[in-house]
Amino acid sequence: MSFFTELAHQYIDGEWRPGSGSWDIIDFNPYDGEKLASIPVATAAEVDQAYRAAERAQEAWAATNPYARRLVFERALRIIEDREQEITETIIAELGGTHLKAAFELHLAKEFLREAMQLSLRPEGRILPSPVDGKENRVYRLPVGVVGVISPFNFPFLLSIKSVAPALALGNAVVLKPHQNTPICGGSLVAKVFEDAGLPAGLLNVVITDIAEIGDALLEHPVPKAISFTGSDRVGRHVATVCAASFKRAILELGGNSALIVLEDADIDYAVDAAVFSRYVHQGQVCMAANRVLVDRKVEKEFTEKFVAKVKSLKVGDPKDPGTHIGPLINSTQADAVTALVDQTVEAGATALLHGSSEGNLVRPSVLTGLDADSPVLQQEIFGPVALIVPFDGEDEAVRIANDTPYGLSGAVHTADIERGVRIARRINTGMIHINDSTVHDEPIVPFGGEKHSGSGRLNGESMIEAFTTQKWISVQHGRSHFPF
Repeated sequence: MSFFTELAHQYIDGEWRPGSGSWDIIDFNPYDGEKLASIPVATAAEVDQAYRAAERAQEAWAATNPYARRLVFERALRIIEDREQEITETIIAELGGTHLKAAFELHLAKEFLREAMQLSLRPEGRILPSPVDGKENRVYRLPVGVVGVISPFNFPFLLSIKSVAPALALGNAVVLKPHQNTPICGGSLVAKVFEDAGLPAGLLNVVITDIAEIGDALLEHPVPKAISFTGSDRVGRHVATVCAASFKRAILELGGNSALIVLEDADIDYAVDAAVFSRYVHQGQVCMAANRVLVDRKVEKEFTEKFVAKVKSLKVGDPKDPGTHIGPLINSTQADAVTALVDQTVEAGATALLHGSSEGNLVRPSVLTGLDADSPVLQQEIFGPVALIVPFDGEDEAVRIANDTPYGLSGAVHTADIERGVRIARRINTGMIHINDSTVHDEPIVPFGGEKHSGSGRLNGESMIEAFTTQKWISVQHGRSHFPF
């Protein structure tokens, strides 16, 4: 039985059931338009049921020996390994992801589960000294309680697990809302993995719904103490505002407008390979993607010729074909928006070294240059296969251009001088940046997050403990205190 048939349901308090909303979320294959599933939406009442179930289950889970909690993640990892082919096929069908993209997503999902196993055992308490004689200060590290997780459509299986697994490992319960374009990979498939791994009922709940049905019920509900959101900065701003009004912690992983900088001493062939991957992996639908490729004028001609030639060699088409590099964008709205953006930018005076045509949700690669410094396209995140090549003269101009954006997520610097690259990287206002590599990286123990409009807070490693636990001070007075009255 297909995941799209088996898992087209809400998952609340350990039960698979239809939503009670009056309309359905329709899950389509973005490549061929095939209807994959029809899922009645969850209502605000069902969001409440999910949070209440999580609240009931969480206390016993937090009291469970962390070595026992760890076993759930070990089993979840084995389940993913055993079902890897089925999950790969599901990613390709629901996201339009290529085989390469699916392998990348599954590899990282497994790595984050391995890290969750260790995370179960990592929180530590402390005993701190006191200026008061006979007083002992104990600082406990405790779960926040219930966490709401909202995941995006581009890497839904990975980015759901990335927050869900650490939150559970640290003793919390979770309510997960996947993106409406990826309800299976980002939601019910994750629930199925953990259900089969033996996670007790109520600890992970999945509500497949839309803001048109529930409004801000997921954010405003009194039960969750933290919301982990991955998505656009526009929606992230709203999430932050609502969370602040109700004193909830918001962990926001938002968009990017990364720059990959090619200095005059770089290995040009290698920089081309890194730049093409950084821009066009998963059709450019990656928050860390290199929207802007900044190239020193001394090597601009050589780099550009080789870059365009490599982009021309990319195969666009059916993501089920293992040879395909670029599949469809997630939906027609996104495809139309990217196509219109390229057309408008060229009409405004940019030079199209490649002007990719579109067919349905397939958008072929574009490479644009000759952009005015104040071109709006340089300021925004482009979630599609469009590269902007921008020349510069010297390091200072490269840094200025790289920083001239409201975003600050990732980036890269290519140079023969590693320490020179590090000096430049330190001047660029991003949460992450890589020397002689692509802009697209994620590792389980390294802090992941951005500056400026790219978000707030960090995930991964020790940052997960900060995100999903709180500290509690309990003092113990040995003997008697003396009071002034």
